[in-house]
Amino acid sequence: MIQALSAKVINFTTNRVTIKHISAGIILMKLFLVGIVLVKFLPVTSLSDLHVDATFFWFILAGFIAQIVDGALGMAYGVTSSAVLLGYGLPPRLASAAVHSAEVFTTGVSGLSHIKFGNFDKSLFFRLVITGVVSASIGAYMLGSVLDGNYIKPFVSTYLAVLGAIIISKSFRKKIEVKRNVKHAPILAAFGGFFDAIGGGGWGPIVTSNLISKGNAPAKVIGTVNTAEFFVTYFTAGILIYFTGIHSWQIIIGLILGGSLAAPLGAYVTKHIPQKILFIVVGLLIIITSLYTIIDTLSVLW
Repeated sequence: MIQALSAKVINFTTNRVTIKHISAGIILMKLFLVGIVLVKFLPVTSLSDLHVDATFFWFILAGFIAQIVDGALGMAYGVTSSAVLLGYGLPPRLASAAVHSAEVFTTGVSGLSHIKFGNFDKSLFFRLVITGVVSASIGAYMLGSVLDGNYIKPFVSTYLAVLGAIIISKSFRKKIEVKRNVKHAPILAAFGGFFDAIGGGGWGPIVTSNLISKGNAPAKVIGTVNTAEFFVTYFTAGILIYFTGIHSWQIIIGLILGGSLAAPLGAYVTKHIPQKILFIVVGLLIIITSLYTIIDTLSVLW
């Protein structure tokens, strides 16, 4: 019954909503969130309120590394940056809020770009975005109001370490024959959205990789999943900002600045370094960082 209802909703939205509506929605939602943040959460009274310390450069480095990874592999921005921030000592809800707030900017631009260049499947988009947004909102609410960050941190880091292992495993996969297979896309989006909100990343590794492994055309999958990711990220960031506020604006600006500096290098890395090596290096980085966080957190709790 739920599956039949979901199919009806998907068919209705696919027929009624155009690509122009989706593009306009991305732009308007970005402007709205920026306005809310500026008015409510960043009441700067003087330039002296805007000060940075040494940790600001750590956040720039996190954004820089994450964007190179994402630019080279088309995924793992959230996983990489979250692993680095958790390793630095941030609680899960603050790390996730910062990562998703920064991603609102990058995923919005990415989605609009993919739509313009035709890397977009509207039917697949609605199969992903509905369940993805709902499950991500539930995950963000649980992280913001229910779950204790100190106790969930080892579980989040374990989840990230598993994703790191999955990324490494992709380097050994053979090419798969291209065919359209999106039957279980809403289920993948539900899992991807929930764990992305809880863990600060994972939408790409869970949704993109599984859809491509089923034989779907990589360009269409990457473009459509990235566009849907904007809406998933938007609601996750909005809910977490509601619970945590933006007390550490340095984190978000650092991630955005680091990502902007790294963006031009993504294409260079992709062209000159074999993708197999990239998958292995990134996977190992995430696993090592996550294991360090697990050990450090457990030593404090025990």
